[in-house]
Amino acid sequence: MNTTGLCVTVTAHTMAELRAARDRVAAVADVVELRLDGVRDIDVAGALAGRRTRVIVTCRPRREGGAFDGSEAERLGFLEQAAREGADYVDVEWGAEVAPILALRAGRGIVLSSHDFGGVPADLAERYRAMRGTGAEVVKIAVTAHALVDNLPLLAFGREATGRAPVALVAMGMPGLPSRILAERFGSCWSYAGDGVAPGQLPPERLLSEFRFRDIGSATRVFGIVGRPVEHSVSPAIHNAAFDETGFDGVYVPLAARDAADFRAFAAAVDLAGASITAPFKVDLLRGSENADAVARACGAANTLRIDAGRWSVRNTDVDGFLHPLDGRGIELRGARAAVIGTGGAARAVVVALSGRGADVVVYGRDGDRAGRVAALIPGSQARAGLPEPGSWDLLINATPVGTWPNTVESPIGSAALEGGSLVYDLVYNPMETRLLRDAAAAGCRVVGGLEMLVAQAALQFEWWTATPAPRERMRAAAANRLRQMAGAA
Repeated sequence: MNTTGLCVTVTAHTMAELRAARDRVAAVADVVELRLDGVRDIDVAGALAGRRTRVIVTCRPRREGGAFDGSEAERLGFLEQAAREGADYVDVEWGAEVAPILALRAGRGIVLSSHDFGGVPADLAERYRAMRGTGAEVVKIAVTAHALVDNLPLLAFGREATGRAPVALVAMGMPGLPSRILAERFGSCWSYAGDGVAPGQLPPERLLSEFRFRDIGSATRVFGIVGRPVEHSVSPAIHNAAFDETGFDGVYVPLAARDAADFRAFAAAVDLAGASITAPFKVDLLRGSENADAVARACGAANTLRIDAGRWSVRNTDVDGFLHPLDGRGIELRGARAAVIGTGGAARAVVVALSGRGADVVVYGRDGDRAGRVAALIPGSQARAGLPEPGSWDLLINATPVGTWPNTVESPIGSAALEGGSLVYDLVYNPMETRLLRDAAAAGCRVVGGLEMLVAQAALQFEWWTATPAPRERMRAAAANRLRQMAGAA
């Protein structure tokens, strides 16, 4: 069970709005951070009155990523007033004139915070120890992560602080998301959530429901999706729902890696159990693994990793995942003219799958040489630069990311080129109905969306990781729900 609390940050333009936001999140928060900066009519006593849960009062200046543009004396005056009037915690920045506020409470209930919006400062260790030496009850360190390894200094601080005074450790930005979800493993006293108040911050509802934050404990096995980018992925929703349905003690997090070496270092530090592999790492992580199945070797790309006692094994579940919806529709592939657009890891799996069923495959790409390398995986497959001509194919597969959210008006091929085709299969799953699928249906083609493949290959991953039958219907429902949420937020 997770012993780390959840701190929900709220902002507003007026005190009435701030109190309403405070009360709205009180049911899910262990502590609410009240950001006075940005509030036009600041009333410290009013911010504290009638609260139903513990609060942190802070007022961030612009230099610290906040909205307060008054004088420093005025800003610190608000914080001193909060300390006098019984705020549960007052957050004041390292580098400000903190001595009077610390003295008011002898350090009790004081959060001393340091934020770096550029990266990880070189003096981080010294800064941390100096901040701890002030006697502040909680030390908060927030850095900006440009790679997964930027989380690791915070992980080390958290382990050092275990059993001592509380720390709150945050790596901001997408690569820093593990520090928020795995806050218990980082030794943080609480994790910050909110509506994007800080870079990479998750809404509390998503942190609690999708990632099951309160269920993450020291024994929880960590999985993830490694790629760049991974913001659009709904795989966390799929796999976390499967863990919940089956009672498996696991959590699945987005891992925005800089490169394969970055991912390897992070995986070792957090004792990663496995991962889904997406672009651009499907080839690199195959090469760097000790063991690979025959399908991954045939594709020259892996999409699934399992780590057992430090040994890296990879598989490719994209081939069977790609075929699953075609088999479900009884589509005969032998002798079909298949046009595959794309030259990445997904295209490799598609070529292997289609050729294995007897289709005549042509790979299309902007770079003819890259298309040739994909086609060379299977003797008899062809490669061409550019895009397929109308009437040259029966089955067209988009294995590129073109059309993925948020660029949903894009399509990899013009609508005129779809005339005369039989079936169009778009591996893009976000959105569920892409521009390509709409154009294909209008041209009289049968269509298959990427969500079906996504769930099918994810189910195979889950079963390899857990030795448990995958709850496919729950996984599909979780994916569809997450896609609807993203579409509503757009």
